[in-house]
Amino acid sequence: MVLEITLANFFSINEKVTLDLQAANIQTKEARALDGNTFSVGNERLLKTVAIYGANASGKSNIIKAIKVAVDIILDSHNYNEGDSFGFKPFKFGLNDTPSEFYIRFIVNGIEHEYSFTCTCDEIITESLYYYPKGRKALVFSRDERKPGEKKEKYEFSTVIRRPTEVALNTSPKTLFISRASQMDREKAKEIYRWFNDQFIFSIKGKVSNADMSFFDKRFYSYGRYGRGSHYLELLKQYEHFFDENRNALLSVLKAADSDIVEFSFKDGELTTYHRTNPSLSFDFNSEESEGTKILFKMMLVVMDVVKNNKIIFIDEAEASLHTKLVEYLINLFHNSKSAQLVFTTHNTHLLDMKRFRKDQIFFVNKRDDGSSDLYSLFDYKDFREKMDLEKAYLQGRFDAVPYINEFESI
Repeated sequence: MVLEITLANFFSINEKVTLDLQAANIQTKEARALDGNTFSVGNERLLKTVAIYGANASGKSNIIKAIKVAVDIILDSHNYNEGDSFGFKPFKFGLNDTPSEFYIRFIVNGIEHEYSFTCTCDEIITESLYYYPKGRKALVFSRDERKPGEKKEKYEFSTVIRRPTEVALNTSPKTLFISRASQMDREKAKEIYRWFNDQFIFSIKGKVSNADMSFFDKRFYSYGRYGRGSHYLELLKQYEHFFDENRNALLSVLKAADSDIVEFSFKDGELTTYHRTNPSLSFDFNSEESEGTKILFKMMLVVMDVVKNNKIIFIDEAEASLHTKLVEYLINLFHNSKSAQLVFTTHNTHLLDMKRFRKDQIFFVNKRDDGSSDLYSLFDYKDFREKMDLEKAYLQGRFDAVPYINEFESI
């Protein structure tokens, strides 16, 4: 579970911004009625969903892009070679020597962790991992490449990671220590690496992706790589079980999307659909269904996997992938989950309803005068009460983060 993420100097983000998924202490009647929008882990109360609003070009998509870049660096940096870059641009109007920063607080196996790194587009500068095994902050490792001398002068270790100096000696300035340590079979590093690899899912404008591919794509990957061996057959059993287990939910989604698919089957690696016009006539899903239907089906398979296994998914421009009704359905899935988390950007102002979201679940992105993106929460507006019309207030520009009419006068 994610508690908070802080970013600085990625894309349009200049100064530090924080996406806080910790539930605020709101004691109003309206907030108590939305108790299902939060969940508890130990002493922490966390949000299941966060909606991010902002004008076009305000930088709200860059919040999700920056998080994805940071996770990609964690998962891939042990493969980087000389000349490779980290795949992002720092804030162009900022100082060229200012590093980019990523910081995250999260819970793995019931224990809180803090992980951070700073970097340029080409090299890691600092990195650290702390955790709270007995409720008190303890060092796992820290690193500062700016310190003079050899590797041992740049690193500090506790006894958590086995033979850490050996890992450090094999960690280049292009590589995160956590990534290399996982590759070198160090248990704590593997635990953290697996958490990022398994728990973070991204959907960028309709394209679902994560480090080990989406649930649905794995079938095709495994078939191509392993043929019809035991590994493939075992995966097929898992998929068949997953389809059967989620049949009613998937059909409900297709119905809500005004699809005329009334039934489907999954057998021997092939997905077959059946339509209302002639329920006995079969359609091959991959070759005979529309691209829109395929995207929707794949998206909902991934979402159901996220909800079932209590992962976190980041969706950029939710309405670009899903109809308004389906976005509402999606939000309800998460609010009814145990501890799954959803962060999404949207322009859909009809969702701005205090009977649907708490004040701490609504975030805004606004472009500052220097061209950078600012991120802040509705909770910061102490004078806004839940009984007020949130959609109207937003469209009137009360929270900024909306385009003003004079922006378009020259068109």
